[in-house]
Amino acid sequence: MAGHDVERLSRGLLKRKAGIGKHPGDAPKHAMTAAIVLGIAAAAFLGAGLVLTQFGLRYIHPLSGAAISVPSFTIVFILISPILLRGETIAWHAVPIFAAVGLVFPAVLTILTFASNRALGPVVTGALGNLSPLLSVAVAVLLLHEPLRALQFAGLAVAVLGVLAITVTRTDDMRDWRTWALLLPLGASVMRGVIPPVIKVGLEIWPNPIAAGLTAYIVSTLTVLALERVRTGRFLVQAPLAGKLWFALNGICNGIGTLLLYLALGAGPVSVVAPLYATYPLFTVGMSVIFLGNIKITFRLVAGTALTVGGVVLILMG
Repeated sequence: MAGHDVERLSRGLLKRKAGIGKHPGDAPKHAMTAAIVLGIAAAAFLGAGLVLTQFGLRYIHPLSGAAISVPSFTIVFILISPILLRGETIAWHAVPIFAAVGLVFPAVLTILTFASNRALGPVVTGALGNLSPLLSVAVAVLLLHEPLRALQFAGLAVAVLGVLAITVTRTDDMRDWRTWALLLPLGASVMRGVIPPVIKVGLEIWPNPIAAGLTAYIVSTLTVLALERVRTGRFLVQAPLAGKLWFALNGICNGIGTLLLYLALGAGPVSVVAPLYATYPLFTVGMSVIFLGNIKITFRLVAGTALTVGGVVLILMG
């Protein structure tokens, strides 16, 4: 395949030609399929990131972990951006929106998630994040005027119940924690719920998920490094090499998941992407069983998985 053919194919995948701002039924079938696949893939990477966080937190404070995790993917992002954004014309009206997103996502969201992971463990952190798809869909319906069919709403409700059934259970990593610690994952849930519709608004102006993600990550990197400087007096984290490597790997994993979320939102409606993205606790539990060994396979786990899958099927049928 010639070089210009590769570039054209890449840009065709990364810049959606149609579907932004349209109703779910109006989007091309291939675009909806891409949104579904990308949304599920984003959930898988986010779920894996929560598990990786547990290994990094054995060595490093959550705030310092964020100062490693976020910049790690930003460096990779910047290095490949000349290829991905070659010949792109900047839509300056969208830049402030993506920059505002970057102040919160992934910067503040990462810090809250790491702190919650340390206080409550990955499973409880995932469980209390299940309010996010409800908030995302509500904002999308009110702000973007996306239609919500009865079958989609039913699927959303069933999927949320399924994830709750999977994650709201006592596991070995549920330490003694105070009630205030619940504010950490709940705050992250609110942010994760509001962010997708805001990203969608920016993509209405500049339909380039790659540019949107790069802008947000640059701002997020500056944010977490500034916080690290205020907290420790240094921009660079002083920590064991093992901890740095775990959080760097976490950053790559979360970064890929975030980029996939941007691409999914560029291809399909929030009402479809947000519920799929919110199934990440399913992946967290599965990987926790394999790598952390602190969750037992029970009837609740099997039933919750069946409900989650069934809810996703209903959403896709809607």
